[in-house]
Amino acid sequence: MKSNVKILRMNPNIFITWIFIISISMIFVSLISAYIVKKGEPGGLIINLPNMFIYSTIVVVLSSLFKQIAYFSAKKDDLNKLNYFLFASILSGVSFLILQYFSWGELVNSGVFFVGHPDGSFIYVITGVHAFHLISGLIFIAIVLFKSSKLEVHSKNLNLIEMSTTYWHFLTGLWLYLYVTLYLYN
Repeated sequence: MKSNVKILRMNPNIFITWIFIISISMIFVSLISAYIVKKGEPGGLIINLPNMFIYSTIVVVLSSLFKQIAYFSAKKDDLNKLNYFLFASILSGVSFLILQYFSWGELVNSGVFFVGHPDGSFIYVITGVHAFHLISGLIFIAIVLFKSSKLEVHSKNLNLIEMSTTYWHFLTGLWLYLYVTLYLYN
């Protein structure tokens, strides 16, 4: 007797990437929930978010666009374009981190320190933990670029670039969520 049940399959590496993304999401849901609860208590600070956050947001969205173009290039076996856009996504990702560093400098210049009022501490922790995960994403993209330069990433071998692209888009979306939430609850 033949069963009409369709079995869905996913590459185990892609599945692990999604499990990792869900785990990271749980961390940030907890941090943002605590931030929102803290902001609802009396005595909260109104913190002007650094202008650099706007620029870093634009840069990380561009980086995600570059990463997607790299993925499409791998699917088409356009290896020169693949390497170019992987490198562009790394450069823009590093630029995001530099802009985040300048953002923290803006916070310090406006009198918001890591140690002191919890509202300021939350901003440093949330953006710092995101920056840490972004560094892991940059390492991942660098590995893909290295493998691509050895002709190991192409239309017949997309797993690594698909994993890194999914992770990078997640980090971009996560930053957009964090920025909007910090802005709205400030």
